[in-house]
Amino acid sequence: MADTITMIDNRTGKKYELPITYGTYNNYGAAISTMDLRQIKSSDDDFGLLGYDPGFTNTACCRSAVSFIDGERGILRYRGIPIQELAAKSHYLEVAYLIVNGELPTKTQLEEWAKQINSHAMIHENIKKFMDGFRYDAHPMGILVSTVAALSTFYPEAKDIDNPAVRLQQIQRLIAKMPTIAAFAYRHSKGLPYVYPKDSLSYTGNFLSMMFKKSEGAYELNPMLDKALNVLLILHADHEQNCSANAARSVGSSLPDPYVSIAAAAAGLYGPLHGGANEQVLRMLNEIGSKDKVPEYIQKVKAGEFRLMGFGHRIYKNYDPRAKIVKEMADQVLEVTGKTPLLDIALELEKIALEDPYFVERKLYPNVDFYSGIIYQAMGFPVEMFPVLFAIPRTAGWLAQWQEMLQDPDRKIARPRQIYTGSDTREYKPINKRK
Repeated sequence: MADTITMIDNRTGKKYELPITYGTYNNYGAAISTMDLRQIKSSDDDFGLLGYDPGFTNTACCRSAVSFIDGERGILRYRGIPIQELAAKSHYLEVAYLIVNGELPTKTQLEEWAKQINSHAMIHENIKKFMDGFRYDAHPMGILVSTVAALSTFYPEAKDIDNPAVRLQQIQRLIAKMPTIAAFAYRHSKGLPYVYPKDSLSYTGNFLSMMFKKSEGAYELNPMLDKALNVLLILHADHEQNCSANAARSVGSSLPDPYVSIAAAAAGLYGPLHGGANEQVLRMLNEIGSKDKVPEYIQKVKAGEFRLMGFGHRIYKNYDPRAKIVKEMADQVLEVTGKTPLLDIALELEKIALEDPYFVERKLYPNVDFYSGIIYQAMGFPVEMFPVLFAIPRTAGWLAQWQEMLQDPDRKIARPRQIYTGSDTREYKPINKRK
């Protein structure tokens, strides 16, 4: 017999027995169906009980096998594989294959996957003209969101979303073109000529070349920076049902092509509370200014004058596992690019915060944004590119979530309920009688 929960409606005295559904990992994510609450009514004409949950803080909107987070234990896994193993042993395109297809690829599968993605890296010349239409000072993320949506008009066959072969081609196109669009958006904002992708370069190498190549000669790829970018892309590839993934699923539930769904996800990422969080960390570190001023800043945070950016997470109530990896990577990158006082400030800030009962009691540990901005800045990326850098790897996660949503037998168009708080029936008043 399945487990159930018994509820008593104190308004009527009626008793209800609701079945419990469990997750696959230690029963993590046990849930009741909120539709079962509809049977709980105070009268026959009552609509039935709703669940009220702004921000979906305790509401499961789907079943997913893509990524798993245990925030209390500081666990993140893609398709069951710990993020630490993937960051240490894999590279981004292999992880993208895992996230999209559910399994790590064989050597042959990986070669074909990389070949197909490489072949789609170029963008149509008319897309370039579209991008040229933006003002010189347009934000790169605004250009990216709009251009990804515009791809929908270039590939009308993408609307055949129930065809697995067509779907796969669009997935490969999006993963391939996202770095190209991102680099072109940056170079447009700087008034620089576009640099085209090259077959001889890796996924990350191509992106760095398209961003920073300055002359006709070959781009000299630094192996350490290539490795660091791969690790950062892996760490940002998916993260359960966050704002942007939810946007991809919600828009995708009306069954448009994937380009507009991914554009919607990128738009969700645009906000400072999501994709722009590491930029806020850099602003904070610059505001502190020097290592000796950290204690004073900490006191102001505790007094409620500021928020400590890069600390705490909606899900993680332990040290974000990605933050540990990024912290180690920061030291290695700065050995190549040169030390920055911001790292010294960050290390001192982390040291004091992890020892202070105020932060420990509130479980405010460093998250992935705390060190990633330092690395990106050291590599030469301007802060306005930070959400764009987030969007590139998260594309694989968005597409995996989108595809999973399409194949879900319980799929329905997203249409949340509301608790109406407006007026009851009112009479229409002619304009000459309104106060």
